Amino acid sequence: MGGTDPTGFDEALTRVFALLGKRWTGVIVGSLCGGPARFAEIARAVPGITEGMLSARLRELQDEGIVEREVIPGPPVATRYRLTERGRSLEPALLELARWAERTPDPAS
Repeated sequence: MGGTDPTGFDEALTRVFALLGKRWTGVIVGSLCGGPARFAEIARAVPGITEGMLSARLRELQDEGIVEREVIPGPPVATRYRLTERGRSLEPALLELARWAERTPDPAS
């Protein structure tokens, strides 16, 4: 992605958006920027997502090394999700995208 070679930029963006461009994924990562959360807390932070879809996205994010899952012994047993160091490195980019969205008018409105 360095220099004036647009190919590297295109390849890098393709990789990033192949993951974060999936519906809900960026919002899930964004919800975890505030710290670890349980499944139900994430579900509440991402209105409209089904439990099955949230589960699938969290698994994908775990496979990519962006989210880690922690099982908290009980009773009752609970599960908490948190961003890994790799996941936390996305926070500045997500914050900048959010700022862009706030200051850029929606063309549909």
